[in-house]
Amino acid sequence: MTKRYANIALVYTAVAMIFGVFYREFTKFSHFTGKTNLSVIHTHYFLLGMFFFLFLMLAEKSFSFSEQNTGKILITYHLGLNITGLGFLMRGLTQVWGTELSAGMDASISGTSGIGHILMGISIILLLLKIRKKAV
Repeated sequence: MTKRYANIALVYTAVAMIFGVFYREFTKFSHFTGKTNLSVIHTHYFLLGMFFFLFLMLAEKSFSFSEQNTGKILITYHLGLNITGLGFLMRGLTQVWGTELSAGMDASISGTSGIGHILMGISIILLLLKIRKKAV
């Protein structure tokens, strides 16, 4: 499992770097100089993608916490992180393009990110409980 966590961390590192370059080049190409949510996708994928799975790699090496249902929790985490990223991407693109959003569309973009954060939060708690159970 430690190698799997390391490989996932590597994938999220690449995704983070791609979004960092996309943010810089897209805003430059669009002549956009204001604040945009595109700027936080890069750091979210680095911290919640790369660093989180590096932490899991170390925790697995120390406590061997992974069990049969750990995969389901990790799928939920991946979904949460990528749904959150999608919400940031949608919000950022509309900010750069200057799109006027209806109240419903604005709420749906916020809701998308919120659902992603909730899924990640639940997954993190469940994983930490697994680690704590093995650490005792």
